[in-house]
Amino acid sequence: MCKPRVVLLMLLCTLVGMFLATSGGVPWNILLFGNLGVALVAGSAAALNHLLDASIDAKMARTHNRPIAQGRVSSLQGGIFIGVTGIAGVAILALLVNPLTAWLNVASWIGYGVIYTAYLKRATPQNIVIGGLFGAAPPLFGWTAVTGSIDGGGLLLVLIIFAWTPPHFWALAIDRIEDYRNVDVPMLPVTHGEQYTKVHILLYTIIMILVSLLPYVIGMSNLLYLASAVALGAGFLYWSIVLLKGTHPNAPIETFRYSIFYLMALFVALLVDHYLLPVGYL
Repeated sequence: MCKPRVVLLMLLCTLVGMFLATSGGVPWNILLFGNLGVALVAGSAAALNHLLDASIDAKMARTHNRPIAQGRVSSLQGGIFIGVTGIAGVAILALLVNPLTAWLNVASWIGYGVIYTAYLKRATPQNIVIGGLFGAAPPLFGWTAVTGSIDGGGLLLVLIIFAWTPPHFWALAIDRIEDYRNVDVPMLPVTHGEQYTKVHILLYTIIMILVSLLPYVIGMSNLLYLASAVALGAGFLYWSIVLLKGTHPNAPIETFRYSIFYLMALFVALLVDHYLLPVGYL
């Protein structure tokens, strides 16, 4: 119910935000309680998504085996779990990290769990673009956990994930287009067609690549990160073009898988660059 693989990717982004916010080490209590609190709130929001989407999850091949959709967990049990994990996570962040990080997590929980899941997902084919802002916040959580403030560096990390989200999720939506069509969820390939979506995946990939270069442009990172961002972006661009050409039958799911690798590798490159080569060394 907590979507552990998604939460693990979020925690990687949170960790990178923490370490990029300081030139030294991150205090152990921030590392421990910051990531624990973020994980609990994220797990609670994921479980709320399961609860609110149970009726459509049961009809989709990708999600039909989820616990609430299958009835293995009742709505009441799910609701209690959501409340306990969410409240515990916010309390840990507020009391053991700082109130700003706690409030940002509350806002993200409402944004993803309620605004996106209950409204945007069913209201507009731009659902993932607008709702992507809520899922892009983890590196900012890490940044504010260390600094106690919202700064340009943390917001730039959010912008990278915000630009990454549409091509990442639309590739999956193309692969699962019949699922979304059967449950009347207006994902872009359902409402505007696959070719239209593929063009937009390519356009957003170009935007994402340009945004990914900004840490170097503003002096936040060095040549190691720049080289990594260019190489990883080239790989994403390759799959976007393959997807657009339509010559590879597995291009949608391969593009989706590469997008996950891309984000993980990009943020690891940021982290390695930050400590291996201090800014201004090259």
